[in-house]
Amino acid sequence: MRKRLFPFFLTAGLLLLSFLASIPQVFGQSVSLNLPVYGDYMRRQQLLGNLSETSSFMIRPLYPKEVFDKSNGLDLDETFTDEDLSDFNFSTKDNKGRFQLLPLMIRSQFNGAYGFGINDGPMIPNKGMQYLINAGVYFEYGPLSIQLQPEVLHASNQYFQGFPLDHWESTWLQYYEWLNTADIPERFGGSPYTYLSLGQSSIRLNLGEFSLGISNENLWWGPGRKASLLMSNHAPGFLHLTLNTRKPVQTAIGSFEGQLIAGKLQSSGFEPPHQNYAFAGTPLYVPKRSDEDWRYLSGLVLSYQPKWLPGLFLGFSSVSQMYHTDMNHLADYLPVFNGEKGPESITRPDVDKRNQLSAGYFRWMDSSGHFEFYGEYGSNGNSRSLYDFLINPDKNRAFSFGFSNLIPLKREQEFFQIGMEMTQTGQTVREVILARNSWYTHPHVRHGYTHKGQVLGFGYGPGSNVISLDAAWVKGFNRLGFELEYINHNNDFYYKRFEEIKDWRRKYVDIVPSLLAEWRFDNLLVSGKFQYVNTLNYKWYLENHPEIYFVPGLDQTTFVAQIGLSYLIR
Repeated sequence: MRKRLFPFFLTAGLLLLSFLASIPQVFGQSVSLNLPVYGDYMRRQQLLGNLSETSSFMIRPLYPKEVFDKSNGLDLDETFTDEDLSDFNFSTKDNKGRFQLLPLMIRSQFNGAYGFGINDGPMIPNKGMQYLINAGVYFEYGPLSIQLQPEVLHASNQYFQGFPLDHWESTWLQYYEWLNTADIPERFGGSPYTYLSLGQSSIRLNLGEFSLGISNENLWWGPGRKASLLMSNHAPGFLHLTLNTRKPVQTAIGSFEGQLIAGKLQSSGFEPPHQNYAFAGTPLYVPKRSDEDWRYLSGLVLSYQPKWLPGLFLGFSSVSQMYHTDMNHLADYLPVFNGEKGPESITRPDVDKRNQLSAGYFRWMDSSGHFEFYGEYGSNGNSRSLYDFLINPDKNRAFSFGFSNLIPLKREQEFFQIGMEMTQTGQTVREVILARNSWYTHPHVRHGYTHKGQVLGFGYGPGSNVISLDAAWVKGFNRLGFELEYINHNNDFYYKRFEEIKDWRRKYVDIVPSLLAEWRFDNLLVSGKFQYVNTLNYKWYLENHPEIYFVPGLDQTTFVAQIGLSYLIR
């Protein structure tokens, strides 16, 4: 089957490339999800009515030059660069090409006691300092565009306490039932960690609103500001083929955005903690497939803005991953179009080899009121029939809801921003919890929904529930504010393990107040986030007392500081 399909795809691809090469179009660079300040700034500007309301912000990275009809996608207000005087950002003499130096970005993060943090790209769970550096160039000529934007990470990766050895053996036994179905190491080895990657690089051919290419960029699917169920920038970017829109496609019934990808996911290369631990003479750790048996990921996302309802965006996304050595049929390459659904009582071995997730979402924004409300609902497993879903929609589900509002202040262009977001991947159906059928884990694809040891979707991982509140003063690029997060880690493990022994004291919770600061100094964007993490019952651990039931658990605190510097070259 593979040999018969390959010539067909090769011929079709060559014909498409030759057609695209004959179209003289000019396009702009994307804005990296790992670039501090800029993404939130664009979203605020849309709520203020200063940028086009046609973009859903539900499929990222964005291409601001096309979406917002600007001459320079990184200079939306035309105050960073004077292209007539710039030696680094210019068009070719025939006006068919363009060269641009991309922003130089340096991000640092300090963790005082143990690993904490999400949506930080290739950064890892780390104690001590870690640094992420990103720089590059962008070139386009006619329909061809090349973006070279590598990333290098260095982390001190000092020792910190993980899942305590003092837990009962039966607790370790059940904890390993999660560790064996996802590749989420507590610590990335026992020495300083360095990671060099293609980062946010891509090579593309562009035609009108569409783009076809190879990319390593981080992707974000969904309307959330802080969380996404299927695609976020929590993990490093992964290599993928992509066919996507670069701006909304206008039709008689409204506008559409979309992306179709086929990518390669890799393991972390690190073992879980205490992999030699045994229970009743049996090793708890079940080794996963080798690093050479990489996983194939396919995905589809679509967004629709109805013509009759300005400001409303509706979307759907679906992903499927499986080990590449298990792929035998066309449906394995494009499972998002696969209609194999049926009763859960019927076993379908080919379908069961796939880890499938899907989500539907909406975003409603009103620039006159500077307000947005959004939500996402996801299902773990695409093979359920519609009947099964309607009978029990809460089964295998996850969801996220949030809002943001900019309230004008007396001084011109100054606003008070308030927002809230709630995300839940923890399950409420008993049989799902007992079966350990958590989000981002899988009984066959036992690396789980991860790349390089980090979850591709919601950064706090399987079974976690989070609510966050934020408030800030904002003016242009500048923002000063406060955020409060309540994080309940892996409730699925908590209920599976501690319900049977009727011990309800052990929820693993973080309460995290944060100070936020973002400021523009000419062409330099500076961002800072300072967090005090107050952890209750770290890793679900507490010491029992023979006479006192409510005793303090393993409560810990840590300080996390993140500093980002981005220089937009003139």
